[in-house]
Amino acid sequence: MHFDFSFLTSHDVLAALGLGVATTLRLFAGAWVCGFVLAVVLVGLGTIPLRPVRTVLRLFIEYHRNVPTVVQIMVWYFGMPEILPEGLRLWINHGNSEFTFALVALSLNSSAYMAEDIRSGFRAIPATQLEAARSVGLGAFGALRYVTLPQALRIGVPPLVNRSLILFKDTSLAMAIGVTELTNQARAIENLTFRAFEAFAVATAFYLIVSLFLMTFGNWFGRRYPPTFKG
Repeated sequence: MHFDFSFLTSHDVLAALGLGVATTLRLFAGAWVCGFVLAVVLVGLGTIPLRPVRTVLRLFIEYHRNVPTVVQIMVWYFGMPEILPEGLRLWINHGNSEFTFALVALSLNSSAYMAEDIRSGFRAIPATQLEAARSVGLGAFGALRYVTLPQALRIGVPPLVNRSLILFKDTSLAMAIGVTELTNQARAIENLTFRAFEAFAVATAFYLIVSLFLMTFGNWFGRRYPPTFKG
């Protein structure tokens, strides 16, 4: 079999790959930040001793953990505009609605998993930690911010790194609604050059490099900031 990567010298191909890489990284970074912030909010809401609140949170988490991610993306892209007010729908469609809805869907999906990872970290913290925080005068919010949450996040580093890897790879699912991320661009290049293996080999190399970087960073962060405080 003859491999030919000469298409990489084409300005149009390089521009398409650059757009795909930039869109993938933007989608991943945006979904990670939004998902993490929402996950912390969900964990905080989960401490409210009200049954309706906890029921809604449980339904939210179970939906996003048990429905395929690509289906969630399609629900937001094809379904949500139908129930929005016409003015808001026109405003969203005026911009890059594909990217926006993919970002929302991936953010909500990742937040459900991250919330469970952080909540597991809370369960691993001895109850005496909270009691000690309250005994030195910290209120409920202060104890959460300065004592329990930092430890829960450190304990949750391994699953959070794993979730980050999955989220990064799930950005490729956005091609289902036409987002110009890397996998979509690789398919477009394959249709243009008829070099399927080479086009997707380039995409594979990018996904592999970024995934290895995320794993390396996660391992470094876990060693640098272990669950137990050491000075």
